[in-house]
Amino acid sequence: MTDCWFTEMHEHDAKFSIQVTEHLYSEKSPYQQIEVYDSKTFGRFLTLDGFMMLTEKDEFIYHDMISHVAMAVNPDIKRILIIGGGDGGTAREVLRYDTVEKVDLVEIDERVVRVCQKYLPQTACKLDSDPRLRLYFEDGLHFVQEMPNQSYDLILVDSTDPIGPGEGLFSYAFYQHCKRILSEDGILINQHESPYYPKDAYEMRRSHSKLKATFPIAMVYQFHMPTYPSGHWLFGFASKKYDPIKDLQADRWNGLGLYTHYYNTDLHKGAFMLPTYVKEGLNNA
Repeated sequence: MTDCWFTEMHEHDAKFSIQVTEHLYSEKSPYQQIEVYDSKTFGRFLTLDGFMMLTEKDEFIYHDMISHVAMAVNPDIKRILIIGGGDGGTAREVLRYDTVEKVDLVEIDERVVRVCQKYLPQTACKLDSDPRLRLYFEDGLHFVQEMPNQSYDLILVDSTDPIGPGEGLFSYAFYQHCKRILSEDGILINQHESPYYPKDAYEMRRSHSKLKATFPIAMVYQFHMPTYPSGHWLFGFASKKYDPIKDLQADRWNGLGLYTHYYNTDLHKGAFMLPTYVKEGLNNA
């Protein structure tokens, strides 16, 4: 299959391609088109509706940065809600903490979970092997609407882009409910899009404006994701109490002895130091 390529359009005149060695799986679920490919450089990779979700080569970057930043700010987190994250990588990382007592993972599309369990065990390895984890196959917005107050210490919004199944996870109502079900020292981390291409930067500004209107602390941090559009990607950090830089508990986190391939507590501080054009975009949100 040397002439077979997966291509994702980043702009009408810019695209990203990976040469495919094998097309492993294809399915149209009730929500989206699910594809799994294999490649020499990036290993196996998952796409949804033609958009890159993860590759075996670089998934550690995304999953490190969505998971460990909050845990280093508050190492006492016990109850975690993951919205999305059907590939299992975010659950894998937070379940490395012995202090975590409960992880609820809410994924709207069960087929994503089942496909990843079969074809991407690197990320899905904890989805059926840790008794602290419970899976819910339903809409994330509906789930948070039904939860009682102060049910979680941490919410990780590991969503697709704000189109299709992930659209409701970027709404003002969703963030309001997240704030309500977080504990008084709760933290929310959300997939915050990219600041680079215009359509992604628009969604970045829109999401940030809603977080700023909802939480007393709302900041943004960055990471380098080679297979995402532009490679420059962001997470949002929102909290009722904690400042992610001032309240970083580096010594406590380092004392846990967790090996992470991307994240470290020096990088933690630097990730919040944003380029001027990103600051300007966020300030204009």
